[in-house]
Amino acid sequence: MHWIALQPTLDVEAQAPLADAFTAWAWWALQFTPLVARLETALVLEISTSERLFGGRATLLGKLLNPDFLEQNQPSALMKYAQGATSLIAFGRLLCDTELTVDVLPLRTLVAARPHLPTLARLGLRNWGQLRAMPRGGLVRRFGTGLVDAMDRAYGSSPEVYPWLSLPEVFDAPLELTSSVETAAAMLFGARRLLTQLQVWLRARQQGVLALELVWELDARRSNALHVDAHHRGGGQGRLELRTAQATQDVAHLARLLAEQLAQVSLPAPVLNLRLRSLQTLPVAGESGSLLPDDVRQGDSLHQLIERLGARLGPAQVRCVTHHADHRPERMQSWCAAAGPLQTAPSPGSKNAIKNRAINAYFTRATGQFYSQGSPDWALYPSWLLATPLRLKVVQGTPFYQGRLTLLTGPQRLEAGWLEGDTGCAMRDYYMARSASVGLVWVYRERLGHQACWYLHGLYG
Repeated sequence: MHWIALQPTLDVEAQAPLADAFTAWAWWALQFTPLVARLETALVLEISTSERLFGGRATLLGKLLNPDFLEQNQPSALMKYAQGATSLIAFGRLLCDTELTVDVLPLRTLVAARPHLPTLARLGLRNWGQLRAMPRGGLVRRFGTGLVDAMDRAYGSSPEVYPWLSLPEVFDAPLELTSSVETAAAMLFGARRLLTQLQVWLRARQQGVLALELVWELDARRSNALHVDAHHRGGGQGRLELRTAQATQDVAHLARLLAEQLAQVSLPAPVLNLRLRSLQTLPVAGESGSLLPDDVRQGDSLHQLIERLGARLGPAQVRCVTHHADHRPERMQSWCAAAGPLQTAPSPGSKNAIKNRAINAYFTRATGQFYSQGSPDWALYPSWLLATPLRLKVVQGTPFYQGRLTLLTGPQRLEAGWLEGDTGCAMRDYYMARSASVGLVWVYRERLGHQACWYLHGLYG
């Protein structure tokens, strides 16, 4: 058995603005061993069963004392630590700030002996070795079994049992502000500390956040209980919900989104406390870096840009395209507010992908002329579609649009919309045609009905 006792110093808050540095370090330590417990103002963790996985004791200790939530790696200034064969030995050496042998550790470093220190001093007992040499029966009659049990655990004669720490399933962290905040934008300083704490939790759980909620407590002495707006419901609290298109651990991006949202909040009273909660998270996989400079991404990703514009201009003002599994050109996509997760192509084994392949196979068997996106005929689709197809004049079976149309390619047969519950059944033959005055156009002949009706559906650039 080998134990390490850790105690964060006050400088941690200056190097890494955290809402609770002690809890953040406990979450960080859980990735190295599941045996992490709190002992007064320190953490104790047993690493003998996991040190080999991290390349040895020295390597594990180096990683433990240099967490990635610190701006600068200064373990000697930000963390005190000590080691020992038991947790109480490591904790005693931590309090003494020196590597003393076990028998000469002072009794003040033994938690169970502190209530009895005056009596033990009158008996001439100053260190662990002297206390251990006393008769056990006399110690039990005089001080109870707690002191003897603590000595057994300290010397390894009894197992050490603690309420082991674990990662919470949901992130929920409060923060008491040092002074009241008058404006919503000023809450960002405290919110950044909560976001940094959130990042430690997300990395420990290997998850990314999709939705989170910031709640603030208003000063009851100056709060207007009747004030109602988008962020206040007439009570003593206000809340703001933040959502992202993709699960992320990027605190800088979340802080930018939060700053845009807070700029639109009007506080009816000063704020005294903040609380950040995670509403929805998803597992995230690690990203592999590239050794080639050209492959390194520069700047923000597309979904980050869309989220920032949506936070600044409003979700309804930023729109994105949504793809649909439909063969009718006018229904292949639609535009909607970019407020939810961005849609991506379905994976080969997903239900949507299997459904699409089944529909494609049916059309291929039924018509023999169905063209998928991977076929060469997909490149013949026009750049612009008309919102409503324009019916064309037909003279002796030839369509006219600002002159006679010359058919170049086709027919590309389409049959869709015949499923139960669907509207707008389409049975069309598409052609690329040339007009003497307009150029290339995309037309189709409707095969429903007795007469051959022609329509203009698209234009080429």
